[in-house]
Amino acid sequence: MPPARRIKLPAEVAGLIRNLHPQVKRKIRAALEAIQADPMSGKQLRSELAGYRSFRLGKIRIVYREKGETIEVVAIGPREVIYFETALLLKQSPNKV
Repeated sequence: MPPARRIKLPAEVAGLIRNLHPQVKRKIRAALEAIQADPMSGKQLRSELAGYRSFRLGKIRIVYREKGETIEVVAIGPREVIYFETALLLKQSPNKV
């Protein structure tokens, strides 16, 4: 059994989750547990988001990457805009993420 991975959430993402409907929070928590159990469960991203993965949760996507024993969640949001906004975020502050 592999060692337990730690999930790292930026303050903005944690704040976003805190303000969601309880049912959506439960789904996100379950998705994060699934990612923690198997980091390869998300789809590998390409282009400017190479090295990151996307976990599908209905119309919501969780963008993350595995860094050693830590899973860094970069963003959570609707599929329509999440990839564009994440790429923009990474361009603006590559050291932050």
